[in-house]
Amino acid sequence: MNGGRGTSQRTIVLVGLMGAGKTSIGRRLATRLGVPFIDADAEIEAAAGESIPDIFARHGEQAFRDGERRVIARLLERPAHVLATGGGAFMDAETRERIVTVGTSVWLRATIETLVRRLEKSRTQRPLLAQGDLRERVQQLMDERYPTYAQADIVIDTGEGPHEPVVDAILAALKGAPAPAGA
Repeated sequence: MNGGRGTSQRTIVLVGLMGAGKTSIGRRLATRLGVPFIDADAEIEAAAGESIPDIFARHGEQAFRDGERRVIARLLERPAHVLATGGGAFMDAETRERIVTVGTSVWLRATIETLVRRLEKSRTQRPLLAQGDLRERVQQLMDERYPTYAQADIVIDTGEGPHEPVVDAILAALKGAPAPAGA
């Protein structure tokens, strides 16, 4: 990986709310950088032997967060890669500190309209969105989490368009260059 700002051997950690595009953008970014892509949620499910909704239902959110913290700590020990984290991972102070120490954090920031549109079909698989009005719940999560996400090293807006301009903007930010027009 050859980016600027000391990122040459650092893991790129994508943070942001569910629906922001961390997995799909992360896969494309990893391909462009020539490094592995890892989805933290998939790794958590593999380690637990059950789905995230099942972990929440059987053990509760705190047990999930504890497992998430351990899995991400283990993943951050691997050689440089692109890591997509769950929406709540960066909220954990210990996880955030690990990311700051060994990685470069990139917040994929999205508007409520984008998030609601993307999450409408998958809300039943997302424990924090399963109950109540989707728009209200997303707004609540934005209010709670966006101030912490703003601590990320790089902030990239993502929207309704194709993912490639977002990947281009991340690569430009990693190199310290201005983002391409239209990104």
